[in-house]
Amino acid sequence: MKKEKKLKICVDGGSRGNPGLGACAAVFFDSEGEILREEGKYLGRCTNNFAEYHGLRLALQAAARLGADELEVFSDSELLVRQYGGEYRIKDETLAGIMAEIKKTASGFKKVSLSHIPRAKNKEADRLVNQILDNARHAPAGVDKTLAKENAAGKQPRLF
Repeated sequence: MKKEKKLKICVDGGSRGNPGLGACAAVFFDSEGEILREEGKYLGRCTNNFAEYHGLRLALQAAARLGADELEVFSDSELLVRQYGGEYRIKDETLAGIMAEIKKTASGFKKVSLSHIPRAKNKEADRLVNQILDNARHAPAGVDKTLAKENAAGKQPRLF
């Protein structure tokens, strides 16, 4: 994968049941809108908000590993976007702790923006979350259900 200093990233998280089985995902795009990389993670039983937060955390951690300097991040969770921006208070202690970690990671970049987009424009990240959740139902207990796919390498997503 070629190094991109500026990345556009779509993030998502979801749980089936809220709380229920959850997963998060991040899809990385180059300047032309082509998918560079996809990452996702199975989270086990969690709330939808927990999964959304982990989607953003996953994106920032992966972007740091990729050597990016500037990030434009998009989420269909208006709550996540407004809490990240400080418009809404975070009442849950666990989520507040995750947000503190997110902010610390974000401070390592030259620029990070987080914007709300409609769910219809977040199809790739949503697809990945659902793929992980569908595959997790069939994976044996104890298997690390993390997904990473690099589009340029032509590798198919897999659980490992």
